[in-house]
Amino acid sequence: MLVLLPPSETKRDGGAAGSSLRLDALRFPELQAIRTEALEGLRTLSADREASIRALKLGRTQHDEVDRNRAVDSSPLLPAVDRYTGVLYDALDAPSLAPRARAFASEHLVIHSALFGPIGALDPIPAYRMSHDSRLPGLSLKRHWSAPVAEALHTAVDTNPLVLDLRSEAYVHLGPAPAGSWFVRVVSEGPDGTRRALNHFNKKGKGEFVRALLSAAIDHQSLDSLQEWAEAAGIRLAPGAAGELELVV
Repeated sequence: MLVLLPPSETKRDGGAAGSSLRLDALRFPELQAIRTEALEGLRTLSADREASIRALKLGRTQHDEVDRNRAVDSSPLLPAVDRYTGVLYDALDAPSLAPRARAFASEHLVIHSALFGPIGALDPIPAYRMSHDSRLPGLSLKRHWSAPVAEALHTAVDTNPLVLDLRSEAYVHLGPAPAGSWFVRVVSEGPDGTRRALNHFNKKGKGEFVRALLSAAIDHQSLDSLQEWAEAAGIRLAPGAAGELELVV
């Protein structure tokens, strides 16, 4: 099983003393050249503070994010799943996971970064600011990432026949999941049985669902296996549109 998550614009500060970015330590090493180009674009952008503020769409209280990007090569590292914060990652609460669950995350959880592409949950990364719609000099993120990411994820299917895509649709555009993957949509159900998609609260639902998956540490090889586990765990997973599962919260 492979689980795909979006990143978060908000990041936790700090990291391991003396550590600094090494692209060769990240999962999907075939993306190293593409990552290098994206990093070079970020370095170029970071040299111009005002251009960075515009390109990253930073508010008045967020200008220190430019300094984070300027230090991206030298700032200390944290595992990716611990670095990201926000509603989804707060619900997942990765730092409190048991060692067995974190080991399972290392093998089966991938986070799709706009700067680094897909990375392993425990891959060490610095704090940075960049999102799916950020504008780097001379580089379109969609054109830059889409084909290489799609190919990298496709290679993962050989050992991960069940792929759950919990990314936002914006990140799907930066690299579609392999054919046969299941896009997970979070919905609520009204008294009459009508389901509707959630916005803000869909992130909390995703975080809680992934935490449950990691804590169970079962490498589901089929949708039937996943659904049997979910039913036993009191998690409602229902068929949705073609290629989609609805997580009812």
